[in-house]
Amino acid sequence: MSYPDFQPTLPCARALDAADPLHRFRSEFHFPPHAGGQAIYFCGNSLGLQPRRVADAVQVELKAWQDLAVGGYFGGTNPWLYYQDYCKQPLADIVGAQVQEVTVMNALTVNLHLMMLSFYRPTATRYKIMMEAGAFPSDQYAVETQVKHYGFDPADAIIEIAPRPGERLLRREDILDAIALHGDSLALTMFSGMNYYTGQLYDMAAITAAAHQAGALAGFDLAHVAGNVPVQLHEWDVDFAVWCSYKYLNAGPGAVGGVFVHEKHASNVQLGRLGGWWGNEEKTRFRMEKGFVPKADASGWCLSTSQVFNTVCLKASLELFAEAGMDRLRQKSIQLTAYLEFLLRQLNHLSFEIITPADPAERGAQLSLYFHEHGRQIHDKMIECGIIVDYREPGVIRVAPAPMYCSFEDVYRFYEILKEHF
Repeated sequence: MSYPDFQPTLPCARALDAADPLHRFRSEFHFPPHAGGQAIYFCGNSLGLQPRRVADAVQVELKAWQDLAVGGYFGGTNPWLYYQDYCKQPLADIVGAQVQEVTVMNALTVNLHLMMLSFYRPTATRYKIMMEAGAFPSDQYAVETQVKHYGFDPADAIIEIAPRPGERLLRREDILDAIALHGDSLALTMFSGMNYYTGQLYDMAAITAAAHQAGALAGFDLAHVAGNVPVQLHEWDVDFAVWCSYKYLNAGPGAVGGVFVHEKHASNVQLGRLGGWWGNEEKTRFRMEKGFVPKADASGWCLSTSQVFNTVCLKASLELFAEAGMDRLRQKSIQLTAYLEFLLRQLNHLSFEIITPADPAERGAQLSLYFHEHGRQIHDKMIECGIIVDYREPGVIRVAPAPMYCSFEDVYRFYEILKEHF
């Protein structure tokens, strides 16, 4: 990969920041302190930073609760009865969906189970689920227990696609060939949009098309995609997707999860699902009658009353995404990650390899550095030096400069510390 106009110097980093139209958003976030200054925060792929406007947003809802009590459901600045709706349009813009195709509820793995109960309908002959080998453990557990729920053996019902011997990344053609090979028995493809360990971004459009051609449905876990890389879920005809909002979406620990259901399914109120009060048609909700009639959109999968205090931070963060725009964030992310890669290539004294794809179209903000030796110790020393990254066994330090709040000078400072102290 070429690196036009990059130099391993502080003036270069500052010039890049000066030319960055999104640089002002850095001041919208709280950074952890370190040694009288700010830590270098490259861990937004695990937990995003707190937007400064969150405190005021929470206070608005606390004041509504204080002054209105139950009246807050129908009055106040943001009536709680419709709280999930406040996040729909900005999330639809982020994931390339129609507004009726998205909602917020629960948490990621809960939503994955709920979606699979609707979209994994195995038969005696078509019952297999395909996913990438080494998916995040929670996804593995969800798929394993779902196939067991229907009486199938996970060793038979789950097809895991692994990289070729000696390789670390999945080849697109290997995924598509496997879908075609198992087409007659395949019920569902359930890939991560991006692998948490390697940072590889999968071709979701191609996987979806191949799954549909084989007679299967296509779902995705977008935990590392939402707010990181623009996607077009509606256009790609994805059947469903789930994500968390505490990573790149900066909504705080344990924040409410997100769901996409394609309109062809969302509008089908006959499609099976677990019912709950908040998913029931609003016109009849307060009649308090028997007979679940789901809303004819993604909210028809909601179960319980909106989690106001678990959603308010997401609502505040999404205001920033609407201002910045996913296309501009993606443009900066590509340049920021390329600068990080350029500087890492200068560190010849450290023994590591970048296992994330070199092609910017196949990755997001994360570079995974595989250390052949002493990865854990190197990670711990980085933390001591004020570099907040995370470690994943075996041997990988994940470095993720989120474009919303990270700067080119952050990347340069990271390089300088590694050059001088490691």
